[in-house]
Amino acid sequence: MAITNGPLLNSVPAAQQQALSTNYLDFTGTTDTTWAQQYLPDLMEKEAEVFGPRTISGFLSKVGAEESMTADQVVWSEQGRLHLSYTGNVSSATAGANTGTGVTNVAQITIENDIDGSAGFSAASHGIRVNDTVVVSNSDGIFKCLVTVVANAIIDVAPYGQSALAANTTADGTTILVYGSEYGKGMSYVTAAGTTNSTDSRGANQPSIKTFSNKPIIMKDYYEVSGSDTARIGWVEVAAEDGQSGYLWYLKAEADTRARFNDYVEMAMLEGELALAASEVQGSTIVSGSTTNATLDAGTEGLFAAIESRGNLTSGITGVNAATDLAEFDAILAEFDKQGAIEENMMFVNRATSLAMDDMLASMNSYGAGGTSYGVFDNEEDMALNLGFSGFRRGSYDFYKSDFRYLNDLATRGGINAASAANAIRGVIIPAGTSTVYDQQLGKNLKRPFLHVRYRASQTDNRKMKTWTTGSVGAETSALDAMQIHMLTERCLVTQGANNFMLMK
Repeated sequence: MAITNGPLLNSVPAAQQQALSTNYLDFTGTTDTTWAQQYLPDLMEKEAEVFGPRTISGFLSKVGAEESMTADQVVWSEQGRLHLSYTGNVSSATAGANTGTGVTNVAQITIENDIDGSAGFSAASHGIRVNDTVVVSNSDGIFKCLVTVVANAIIDVAPYGQSALAANTTADGTTILVYGSEYGKGMSYVTAAGTTNSTDSRGANQPSIKTFSNKPIIMKDYYEVSGSDTARIGWVEVAAEDGQSGYLWYLKAEADTRARFNDYVEMAMLEGELALAASEVQGSTIVSGSTTNATLDAGTEGLFAAIESRGNLTSGITGVNAATDLAEFDAILAEFDKQGAIEENMMFVNRATSLAMDDMLASMNSYGAGGTSYGVFDNEEDMALNLGFSGFRRGSYDFYKSDFRYLNDLATRGGINAASAANAIRGVIIPAGTSTVYDQQLGKNLKRPFLHVRYRASQTDNRKMKTWTTGSVGAETSALDAMQIHMLTERCLVTQGANNFMLMK
């Protein structure tokens, strides 16, 4: 069924005051001046919010914490996987030297990458050592083997069974997993070449640490109204976003500016991009303020960019078929199993995806009823419902689903999604709880929420959300016959452990 929009409204804010016939506060037009001034029309004195609750703020307050910072960037380190697992190929079915007397079927395996396919991985730096026991898996089968020689990126392995590993010098999807080690009685460690050494010369594996960073951006806006207009009385009672109401138009305009700025803050944390070195933005005096500061980095990494760069993407759960959607959702769970397996997750989805998930769950005969722990809401289901979340469980995972207005509203991401359905962002899955990271500023391990905001603050200036008034109206700080209300924030988003996040596109 096609849906046709109603008549267009003059609904987008403008930088200039416009005296239009559609402006219900303006009755000075030549065609109605006499009538309007002599005979008060029957006006509905309450302003109509035809677009409903228009703000989108609240996303970050539901999922993230806020913490101050004092530097120009926030740097954190994330520890990699605990276990050793790699991909490679069986480069030769012939053993190298020092394989032992009577040893046959010893094959050489060339390590190509770690199990995640990490960029910048050095094959020669793998952590497999002589006397390690490994599981080797490829199209020929699964083999339990003992490592006999390690030579940079090449390892020799001797199968525990009689089956030999077939050589395949091309990439054949061989996976190598270390599952233990084996030594004889009184046997010491051995060298990489497989020869016995009386000293403990086998190298120790070190944790794999990756360092990430983000930088805050400065956001500003202001509202200005002349001294005369602050006293202008309208016929229509207007309501501000903070609950104020009255017949002074500037109350509405000022509140709208505040609400829009708060939404900008949230949208920037979602949509932010770091400027590339070769981009026109990088080094621009518009951002840096001068050529002296042109080397300063521009932009900030928002949630969507962080997940696309370091997290997971899915195109599933489209609402085409409930059974298909369930299979696609289970594929998401399988991917989470490969990552941190965080048991509690929050889902912020658009309307279509939310309905598709409702249909998927409804097809399962009241699936998940009473099974969700609501641990992130202090185990109170009422709290979750009051915040707009509904919970369900699949496997060992609890999910709290909420409609995300930002992805629905035509004036925000909803309009972008409608214009480019192929690249539409339909939702995000965010792990609840905390993870442990190394804070380089404090020099110790700390537990942080997976998603949180850092804002600039010190004893001198707190830039989390600054508001101040200038002019001769209210503040009386200058000769300007106006009231200027300024807003400023300096902050960035920390997406920690992005491998546990999922972006639905």
